[in-house]
Amino acid sequence: RMSGISTLTRECVLLAGGVRVAATRKTTPGFRLFEKRAVYLGGGDTHRFNLSGAILIKDNHIMILGLKECLRRAREASSFTKKIEVEVESLEDMLIAAKEGADIIMFDNMDPAMIAAGVKLLEAEGLRKRLILEASGGITLNNIKDYGASGVDVISLGALTKDAKWIDLSLEIENDGEWNAGREIP
Repeated sequence: RMSGISTLTRECVLLAGGVRVAATRKTTPGFRLFEKRAVYLGGGDTHRFNLSGAILIKDNHIMILGLKECLRRAREASSFTKKIEVEVESLEDMLIAAKEGADIIMFDNMDPAMIAAGVKLLEAEGLRKRLILEASGGITLNNIKDYGASGVDVISLGALTKDAKWIDLSLEIENDGEWNAGREIP
């Protein structure tokens, strides 16, 4: 299983065009440490290991409190060592998140063209340089190259651990009689 995760991660890394490829927290219960290590060994980034790794403002939070209030509370509760990430589903929310102090903007389930438009908008507003931009949701081996070209810094995929296939490995040793000729085996 871990070889399958590493192999899939490596394929994604090679297709992403130099953009960092990261796992998500979606791992097999009890196997997170092993699966995250397999992602790392495949050349990927382990992203957050658990919920305490960063503050992530998701759509449910925004629906209840509104984006500005979520960011205000996150800044209030956060240390200077913890990043604040906002999951956005529109370019309007992207701009609000950027202007209100988010460190990371995650484009959730947006197509590469819309993300590229968002990156250009952030550049025009002078906000791009201080942000980490992440694409997530619906990314596959078939479209990861397009996401890599969209201008993001990170592409995160739950598929690295969720969709990886087991690799059938075996170790066969053939003995032609020569390797131990004349040696006594204890």
